[in-house]
Amino acid sequence: MPRPRFDRILLKLSGEALMGEGQFGIDPETTARMAEEIREAREAGHELCLVVGGGNIFRGFAAAAKGFDRAQADYMGMLATVMNALAMQNALEKIGVDTRVLSAIPMATVSEPYIRRRALRHMEKGRVVIFAAGTGNPYFTTDTAAALRAAEMDCDALFKGTSVDGVYDADPKKVPGAKRYESLPFHRVLADDLKVMDASAVALCRDNDIPIVVFNIREQGNLARVLDGDGTATIVSNEE
Repeated sequence: MPRPRFDRILLKLSGEALMGEGQFGIDPETTARMAEEIREAREAGHELCLVVGGGNIFRGFAAAAKGFDRAQADYMGMLATVMNALAMQNALEKIGVDTRVLSAIPMATVSEPYIRRRALRHMEKGRVVIFAAGTGNPYFTTDTAAALRAAEMDCDALFKGTSVDGVYDADPKKVPGAKRYESLPFHRVLADDLKVMDASAVALCRDNDIPIVVFNIREQGNLARVLDGDGTATIVSNEE
């Protein structure tokens, strides 16, 4: 079956996607390549907004496991997402893409505060909006922030860029015969705990009828292919 066209999408990138081949931090070449793919998607007529994780710099949950106060660690992770958002903004504006960074934690010197109507107005003007600092609250991941912003921005779909080309019944990096799904219903993802995104993010997308498209962002040109319906991906939706 051909995939539906998604005109307005929220692209969720993990912080690790910005590392390239490194072990931590931000790789300028990788960030520039992703910016180019976003520009191509925009030129093809799609409206885009982004949420970028912070795991390449600091991961609150992991730090809490090592003795950090969980709430404090999560706030540190939110600050890491602001750094990544600014890096993506820099890469996009270098190639002529107008952007705005909106942070859930007010940082007037480097970003605008997140205001829903302002974000919608930026998107209507053709700008790529980058949402930073998660939801602004500890104990919520950037997956949940992505689902929330996708609902608030009235997005047609949430695209999750990962290091694998879809959702599998087992970890394909550990199980050679793992089966990839072309499509899945939300309830199956939750019942089988398939780790597509956090359960709260999946439930939020289910309740707002926002499909989740899981694809490999590390493969060059893949975002455009998946948007065109040609690339390999898994679609999670309310359809059986």
